[in-house]
Amino acid sequence: MSYTSTVGGTLYRFSDLKQLMAKATPQRSGDELAGIAAEGPVERLAAQMALADLPLKTFLAEELIPSDDDEVSRLIASRHDPKAFGSVASQTVGEFREWLLKPETTQAELEAITFGLTPEMVAAVSKIMRLQDLIAVAAKREVVTHFRSTVGLRGRLSTRNQPNHPTDESRGILASAIDGLLMGSGDAVIGVNPATDSLADYIRIVELLDDLRARLAVPTQTCCLGHVTTAIAAIAARAPVDLVFQSIAGSQKANEGFGITLALLAEAHDAVRSLGRGPANANLMYFETGQGAALSADAHFGVDQQTMEARAYAVAREFRPLLVNTVVGFIGPEYLFDGKQIIRAGLEDHFCGKLLGLPMGVDVCYTNHADADQDDMDTLLTLLCAANVNFVITVPGADDVMLNYQSLAHHDAVFCRETLRRPPAPEFEQWLVEVGLTDASGTLLPPPLRLIEGMASVPLLGAAHG
Repeated sequence: MSYTSTVGGTLYRFSDLKQLMAKATPQRSGDELAGIAAEGPVERLAAQMALADLPLKTFLAEELIPSDDDEVSRLIASRHDPKAFGSVASQTVGEFREWLLKPETTQAELEAITFGLTPEMVAAVSKIMRLQDLIAVAAKREVVTHFRSTVGLRGRLSTRNQPNHPTDESRGILASAIDGLLMGSGDAVIGVNPATDSLADYIRIVELLDDLRARLAVPTQTCCLGHVTTAIAAIAARAPVDLVFQSIAGSQKANEGFGITLALLAEAHDAVRSLGRGPANANLMYFETGQGAALSADAHFGVDQQTMEARAYAVAREFRPLLVNTVVGFIGPEYLFDGKQIIRAGLEDHFCGKLLGLPMGVDVCYTNHADADQDDMDTLLTLLCAANVNFVITVPGADDVMLNYQSLAHHDAVFCRETLRRPPAPEFEQWLVEVGLTDASGTLLPPPLRLIEGMASVPLLGAAHG
């Protein structure tokens, strides 16, 4: 089925829904690289006008990637709840935008339609929204998850303390993790991206992180971000695995490029639950996504990168994750060229994830060859706080020495707490006060001597190891 729109007396025709969605997407380098982007702002406007008039029901009748060929499409179709869709079923994409923005549309109403929405519907409405629209709607949508800390409560901002090390050296990881804790970072998770993916290194990393957490009685979770198969093997060895991590994408082919299937993720979810490390009904999975992942794997099937990103969220929500974050600028300028595109994509991803019921965070980041800088990241961080983002990632000095990209600094978490009044998870907030790292108002304090002595007693910090 084709779609048309007239702008300035010129008729624009879009051959199918896939092309309409791609042409309506705000400018980004990835879609231009794929050869599916609008030829310019006028064609983009025409596509957005046609998209705004499109009934939401169209997305149930016309699949962008056929279910016969793709298990992610089958998952999306099987999880669609017609009853939950009922309250918005008569709306067009434009009318849905207006409904979302109404002051009387509340958290309860947004939560009620969660499984009535498909990722394609949510991606479509984001394409006709301004940044402030994306922020206003996402700020209404609270998605709360639990393990040792409670992440996602309205008005709070959690952080992932990311103590990466170029060689996975244990003392370096621990020193970096402690540096983050002293700055009040880590209530969402203390999570290491390993430089290698060996089982021995995975087990060593989760053991040293768990020992640090336990010794300091930090109310948080730990994670080694190795491949899901390595995590399953570590769980079989009874290693202290809190969360199972995996990068995911929006098509079966792209996920196969990551070495995963839905069945494998289900196996991992069952395995980590069997350890019983969290409270009853705890959320136990951690997923990362990013616009451009499917295109970089030649697994996007002509679908624009932002819609492919939203499709990945259908995979994530199947497993009730504690944390999901888009690594928004990490894949590079081939997909998000500059700070403007990164800022827009970060807010889109957060909006889409929240509407689909995910505990959405953002790695506010860019690669060194992108046309972006830390001022752009300051802007995105501040906008995300306004949008009630669940968590962000912080590293020492905003410079990840293992992954070689620029993220946020632990100091940025302090800025959010003290200036934007976004405290961390309540359990972690209480811990910070109890150990003397912050006062009751959340202001960072010099670490007390007793805490320094306790951290210095952690094994490995006084001798070379691993």
